[in-house]
Amino acid sequence: MSLIRLAYASEATFDAQPVEKGVEPHVARILLTSRNNNAKAKLVGGLYYGNDRFFQYLEGEEEEVRKTFDRIKRDDRHRNIITLIEEPIEARTFSNWSMKYVPLSADVRKFLERHGLDRFNPQAFSAEQCEEMIELIRDSNHDQKLVNHDEAVTAPASKPSGFSPALKFGLIAAAVCLVGALIYAGSLL
Repeated sequence: MSLIRLAYASEATFDAQPVEKGVEPHVARILLTSRNNNAKAKLVGGLYYGNDRFFQYLEGEEEEVRKTFDRIKRDDRHRNIITLIEEPIEARTFSNWSMKYVPLSADVRKFLERHGLDRFNPQAFSAEQCEEMIELIRDSNHDQKLVNHDEAVTAPASKPSGFSPALKFGLIAAAVCLVGALIYAGSLL
């Protein structure tokens, strides 16, 4: 049983669409597929997408990591794929994540500022920046959508409302009509 870790950077070939539920729609589809495939292959890791670029980190059995990376290299949603890290490891560090997703967060902005970077471009990362980015993904757990092989969890900054504004308006209007109908019916008696 030979474990390896692999980090790569790539450019997205798609035009980014408006973010839905905290995740760009193309990236959401990638995450769903990765989540299922990685859980079956017992791979763990994380993904960051920003400025039309991906940074992904994988850990697992060497054969499974290589098969997954080969599949990624054939995926037409990626281009200019660069392997940043590929080496053996003794133990997993993302123990229960089949694919953790970190959207743009304060942590990533601080990382970019600390390194004097005006945009996210992992193809140009130094070895130290790659390690720091892996650590950031591993430790990130607030104000973002986290995807693991058990369930999708959203960690909201504040308690979300169960109703959309349109539904709230409709319910209030229905309640006003009902009260008005009851008052009218009571006046007929």
